[in-house]
Amino acid sequence: MNVQEQIKEYITSQSEPKRSDMQELHHLTLQVLPGCKLWFDNGKNSENKTVSNPTIGYGFYTMKYADGKSRDFFQIGLSANKTGISVYILGIKDKTYLAQTYGKELGKASVTGYCIRFNNLKDININILEAAIRYGVEVTSEN
Repeated sequence: MNVQEQIKEYITSQSEPKRSDMQELHHLTLQVLPGCKLWFDNGKNSENKTVSNPTIGYGFYTMKYADGKSRDFFQIGLSANKTGISVYILGIKDKTYLAQTYGKELGKASVTGYCIRFNNLKDININILEAAIRYGVEVTSEN
C-alpha cells in the first residue's frame, strides 16, 4: 500500500465528525504545501508495538541535533487522538511562539511548543490554524 492509500485508509477509519474534520485539514495542508512529500507513520516501532498515534506528515526538512547529527522529518503532522485532533508544527525553535502568537485567537485548543490540539474543527478559527501552519512551513523551509 502506498502512502496516499495509507492516508486515505487512516482518514476513512475515523468516526464522524473526526473523519470530516481530518479530511478538511488534509486538504487545507495540501493547499499550504502543494506537491509536498507525504509521509505516514503508523505509530508502531520496529517491534510492531504501538508507541504513538498514527500521523500523516506533510513536507520535508532536516532536523539538526546539537550533537551534529540530523534526521529527515515532515514539517506538519496531522493525527487523530482519543478526544480530537492534533496538528504538529515541527521545527520551531522558540517553544513559546505558537501559544503566544496564535493561542488566544485560535479558539478552544490546547497549544504547546509544537502541537495544537482540539476536539472539533468547529471549535477553532481555521484561518488562525492555517496561519500557524504557514508559519511552520516558512520557518522549516529556511533550513
